[in-house]
Amino acid sequence: MNIDPFPKPFSCKEKPSIQYPCSWTYKVIGLNENALRQAIKTVTGDRNLLITRSHTSSGGKYCSLNVELVVEDDETRLKFYQHLKNHAAVKVVM
Repeated sequence: MNIDPFPKPFSCKEKPSIQYPCSWTYKVIGLNENALRQAIKTVTGDRNLLITRSHTSSGGKYCSLNVELVVEDDETRLKFYQHLKNHAAVKVVM
C-alpha cells in the first residue's frame, strides 16, 4: 500500500462550471476598513460594485468586507482575486 506522507489539500477534481458574465462575491479581510475599501477601489477601478461589511473579529483587530461585482470571464475573476490578495492592506481574500 502506497500512502502519501504529505497529503495534498482538498481540491476539486473538476473545474467548476461558471456561466459568465455573473455576479461574484469576494470576502476581503484586513486590519483597517478604510484601507480595505481603498484597496478594493484601486483594484476594481470604476466598476459598478457593492461593498458591505461582513464581520469584525471579537477583539476588533480584523474586519471583513464583501465585494460583489459582475465578472465577464474566468480571467477577470482570477485577476481581481490575485490583485486583491497581493495588496498590502489585504490579509486574506476568499
